[in-house]
Amino acid sequence: MKNKELKILLSAPRGFCAGVERAIEIVEKSIQKYGAPVYVRHEIVHNKYVVDDLKKKGAIFVEELEEIEDKTRPVIFSAHGVPKQIPLDATNYNMTYVDATCPLVSKVHREAENLNKAGYHIILIGHKNHPEVIGTMGQLPTGSIHLIQNEDEAKNYKINKNKKIAFVTQTTLSIDDTKEIINILKNRFPNIREPLKEDICYATTNRQMAVKNIAKKCDMFFIIGSRNSSNSVRLVEVAKKSGCLDSYLIHSESEIPYDHIEDSKIIGISSGASAPEILVDNFINDLKNRFTITIEEVEIIKEDVVFKIPKKLN
Repeated sequence: MKNKELKILLSAPRGFCAGVERAIEIVEKSIQKYGAPVYVRHEIVHNKYVVDDLKKKGAIFVEELEEIEDKTRPVIFSAHGVPKQIPLDATNYNMTYVDATCPLVSKVHREAENLNKAGYHIILIGHKNHPEVIGTMGQLPTGSIHLIQNEDEAKNYKINKNKKIAFVTQTTLSIDDTKEIINILKNRFPNIREPLKEDICYATTNRQMAVKNIAKKCDMFFIIGSRNSSNSVRLVEVAKKSGCLDSYLIHSESEIPYDHIEDSKIIGISSGASAPEILVDNFINDLKNRFTITIEEVEIIKEDVVFKIPKKLN
């Protein structure tokens, strides 16, 4: 079987973005500063390998502050952002907290708040129950922000014609799908206000464009990432829509379809913004044990974005 030749097109950029690197560093620095345990509200980023690694170092993950038994210990808010009430609750508990919200998510929060203050009703384009969406909607009073998930909802959305409306988006959406939803809203509401700068983040955009760039050339495509990682799931969709119908998400419990790979000459590999490079390396090493591999990295843009960690951890 090892004689079978297989070419890998390795998509770049891939893997960790600046927001994820910052969030992980915040947990590690907090453990160094405050000692273990440090609590983290929700998975710091959506990747099991990362979460398990931080657990070993002294992080305890909870979904709500009420679950924290020892409230003298610090708590960290995940990269996805939290509703406005959560820091207030932490303050009421006299807890020390560190906010690891990605700065690009915080930008959307500020945008939504400013538009709300200016008298706009906000439409949020995003996925229901995703923590980022819960966090963004939780910045504003109930009833002042409305979630739209797809084209049908955009077509059927009703609002008083006299109301000023604006939209913001989740940062990890499919660029193409979001464009369709925005076009529908603009056609229906010509005066709708849009963000000054696109809300879908640079890393989501770059990873999708990089996958799109090579998908047509591939017999199969594999995205390394967790099932609850929005940007990883979107990358699988992008690969399929861009010409590689045989595209898969590879997560911690995935069975790799090696028999199917046998029939392929070229496969594409990328990874979501919360997936560490070691998972890509492990997957490639597995393939090397079975096939004669050649690897070509196809990079469409260099990334040099870095986000600073909060001063209190320096």
